[in-house]
Amino acid sequence: MTFDAWRHRFAVATVAATLALIFIGGLVTSTGSGLSVPDWPLSYGMLMPPMVGGVFYEHGHRMAATAVGFLTLVLAVWTARAEPRPGVRRLAWAALAAVITQGVLGGLTVIYLLPTPVSVAHACLAQLFFCGLIALAVVTSREWIAAAPPADDTSGLRAAAATAAAAVFVQLVLGAVMRHIGAGLAIPDFPTSFGRWVPPLDRLPVAVHFAPRIGALVVTAL
Repeated sequence: MTFDAWRHRFAVATVAATLALIFIGGLVTSTGSGLSVPDWPLSYGMLMPPMVGGVFYEHGHRMAATAVGFLTLVLAVWTARAEPRPGVRRLAWAALAAVITQGVLGGLTVIYLLPTPVSVAHACLAQLFFCGLIALAVVTSREWIAAAPPADDTSGLRAAAATAAAAVFVQLVLGAVMRHIGAGLAIPDFPTSFGRWVPPLDRLPVAVHFAPRIGALVVTAL
């Protein structure tokens, strides 16, 4: 198989744009700007509203998401036309489906006034989409194409890596739930919790906050 330098560079550029988009999306939540624009897909019925206050973050996020969606569309079509490996083509189409779904979830968060399940799904799918694009960038790289198959059985290593990745994703879900129900300060101290290693778990915010602390230990061990 021949290395396609320009397609690989385009995949890397799409990864970089997506990282910026995730950062901008975090700013929307952190600044409380999630409902600064009350309608979707337009913003106050316009393509370009006045960029003031929270609208700057919310509409800016929409503009960045549109740009990433367009880049992903180009990458998917380019890969479908030029890529001989079926698995890589499927990965490119999956990335396109993910970014479309992500846009719909973003719209639903506005239409239904930030429902927690949709907001959590929106946050978690963003990370899966980002990882999918990173995978595309890796498998289109010169190093990946030129690498020889491993001489030894790596099934054990693959299983360990998959387990660690699954644990990280669970940790991501726990963190997203904590963030979107406002439980970030439910436990005010660290590394202890209310001066204890295991706090009373009779209140939901405390339990939700404590879960990622345990998850962090599991992820670190894996």
